[in-house]
Amino acid sequence: MLSEADNTLLTRTGSATPMGALFRRFWQPVLLSAELPERDGPPLRVTVLGEDLRAFRASDGTVGLVSPRCPHRGADIFFGRNEQGGIRCVYHGWKFAADGRCLAIPTLEPGPQRDRVEANVRLHAYPTRESGGIVWAYLGPAEHQPEPPEMEFMTLPPQHMFVSKKLQQCNWAQAAEGGLDTAHFSFLHMAVADAADVTERVMDRISTGSDTVRWMRDDGAPRFTILDHPAGLVLGAARHGDPGENYWRISQFLMPNHGLTPNAFPGDNYHGQTWVPIDDESCWIYCYSWNPDRPLTNAERDRYSAGFSVHAEVDASYVPLRRRENDYLMDRVKQRTDSYTGIEGVSEQDACIQDSQGLIADRTTEHLGPTDLGVVRFQRLVLGAARALAGGEEPAAAANPAAFRVRGGGAVAPADQTLDAVMQTRFGNAFGRA
Repeated sequence: MLSEADNTLLTRTGSATPMGALFRRFWQPVLLSAELPERDGPPLRVTVLGEDLRAFRASDGTVGLVSPRCPHRGADIFFGRNEQGGIRCVYHGWKFAADGRCLAIPTLEPGPQRDRVEANVRLHAYPTRESGGIVWAYLGPAEHQPEPPEMEFMTLPPQHMFVSKKLQQCNWAQAAEGGLDTAHFSFLHMAVADAADVTERVMDRISTGSDTVRWMRDDGAPRFTILDHPAGLVLGAARHGDPGENYWRISQFLMPNHGLTPNAFPGDNYHGQTWVPIDDESCWIYCYSWNPDRPLTNAERDRYSAGFSVHAEVDASYVPLRRRENDYLMDRVKQRTDSYTGIEGVSEQDACIQDSQGLIADRTTEHLGPTDLGVVRFQRLVLGAARALAGGEEPAAAANPAAFRVRGGGAVAPADQTLDAVMQTRFGNAFGRA
């Protein structure tokens, strides 16, 4: 369990908090690129890490992420005109570029005074980059700005990947812990009887998936081995397979808030998630699926769009259709006859349990065991990094974007093989580098 002080440190990400400072040393997803589909299109309201912002796509395609109030009279530029290279406040026509520079003050006569005001008045703006179908932003101090992470899906052609996002109605950390706690798969996501069905719906694997589901069903106490690497942690969970073998499910945690799932065998699609705090009681989860070897099929895209694997079935505002307010459309009859939860969708099953821990989980009352080792190591890593940053030590992972190009995945290996040997066989290196 954590102390109350550590739980507070872990879960609060506002601008004046140690964890908030750590998050701001890394690039964060703030929008899907598809949310700003057109140049000079409507601006959007964005809240990230407790900060109220506005986003717009300028005439040259650049995404601006700026403070919400016009510095003249404080009018909200959400109502502004996005036109001809900038966002124009409709109150008095003051205009600003995507980088926050003042482009025009029509309420002042041309001359030195206007030139001086235009040079000194600006919107606060954060740097943005687009990659992997996501708009990324850096909200930290300029002198420490790194390059964005080079996760594998971000390096592939658009045809090889699918991205989505979904609202989660709880603190970011318990959502992240849920993604890293792969022991729960033996229970939360299990069908009552039909293993082949749960394989198709959950694991994106049909031909050999029934064996892996059987192994997970039969062994609910995987043995964890955790390896440190420059971007985070490799989390290996070994279950008993067929005689003389272990079934390994290997996930990745990447600083400070990314997770890669452990399901993929060679040739399968890979999946990952990034948990981005909106505030301390809600977060956006950015979800991505990719295949480095081939384009995704239309059938795969249709499944992901409808809510499959890490992706949720959401409305036009990216709010899951099955959520806290409607008890995730839980069906008690199906819970008796079909699945552990009676809830449709792996994403929704995860959200139900994570949300049920409270808007901010109280970790002071937990009783952790051996299958919680990944959760413990995650907490230790991010808490240590936040404390180190508060003491003046910059997070090394932020300055090493190439270290983020890793994979998670599944493997079957002799029962006496260590995780180090399994990693070499499955990925060709110790850390799962792609």
